[in-house]
Amino acid sequence: MARMKFICDSERCIECNSCATACKNEHEVPWGVNRRRVVTINDGVIGQEKTISVACMHCSDAPCMAVCPVDCFYRTDEGVVLHNKDTCIGCGYCSYACPFGAPQFPSNGTFGLRGKMDKCTFCAGGPEENGSKAEFDKYGRNRLAEGKLPACAEMCSTKALLGGDGDAIADIFRTRVIRRGKGSEVWGWGTAYGKSPNPDAKAPTPNAKVPEGGKVS
Repeated sequence: MARMKFICDSERCIECNSCATACKNEHEVPWGVNRRRVVTINDGVIGQEKTISVACMHCSDAPCMAVCPVDCFYRTDEGVVLHNKDTCIGCGYCSYACPFGAPQFPSNGTFGLRGKMDKCTFCAGGPEENGSKAEFDKYGRNRLAEGKLPACAEMCSTKALLGGDGDAIADIFRTRVIRRGKGSEVWGWGTAYGKSPNPDAKAPTPNAKVPEGGKVS
């Protein structure tokens, strides 16, 4: 069975934010919650500035799952990391553990009073019945159950953001690198999945957590 993963090709990202807009529109994500966002790495550094699309990477060894005190997280057969909002207590431990800043909360305030955690679902819904109103109200549309890929990747105008079978998207990225002769580093892939999609490239090094403001150096 396919193992679902994300890749963002920083050589192609043009910071148009169509991925973030598509996500909000598809799932009717509430104001203040950003399941996906575009951030700048090495902001202002000439020749090193990059923009990437960031969301939950559905890690192979997800730290959010390890720290959750109520075990609200679970992994699907396709490797997608989801959570049960009925079990979540809003403690915020997952937010501290996630290297990508993926967990979001619907309101401000101290942890425990910010509501149920929300994050990218890889458009795979939640524990409720596939396609049900209850599933949509809590987690958004289940596109995977419809045989579709995540809306963010499908709407990317330059195909910088790739989502789907990890082997397939790694092959696409590897072909791009060979053709253009540069841009083999993939931010976040090593942190999420443990190795680079390009066997001839060194593993990505920027493993810093993306801050709320969206810029890391």
